[in-house]
Amino acid sequence: MIDDGKALFLQIAERVEDEIVDGTLAEESQAPSTNELAAFHRINPATAAKGVSMLVDKGVLYKRRGIGMFVAPGARDLLLAERRAAFADAYLRPLLTEARRIGLSPDDVRALISEHATPTTP
Repeated sequence: MIDDGKALFLQIAERVEDEIVDGTLAEESQAPSTNELAAFHRINPATAAKGVSMLVDKGVLYKRRGIGMFVAPGARDLLLAERRAAFADAYLRPLLTEARRIGLSPDDVRALISEHATPTTP
């Protein structure tokens, strides 16, 4: 999981987010503790805590005093909306900009996407 180009606490936060998005961690279920994350990834607990704290600040996790961290209601929808917006920024905007440059209409782009999304049989 270690990506030298990205801060460890961000990687921890993204991994927890991935588990929420894919359903591994359901809303209202207990999230891994800071110590569990630190032990599993062999990192400093303060680093894991920084990633967890980021998710708390974002509204993805919340703390139940004396019990631990839990996935907040609506966390999956929040993360999906965030990722859809990031997807649009990273992929759709550049795609549409290039489509306009080469004279493709929105219908042309839809047709190309449909054509390439349909599996071909050899």
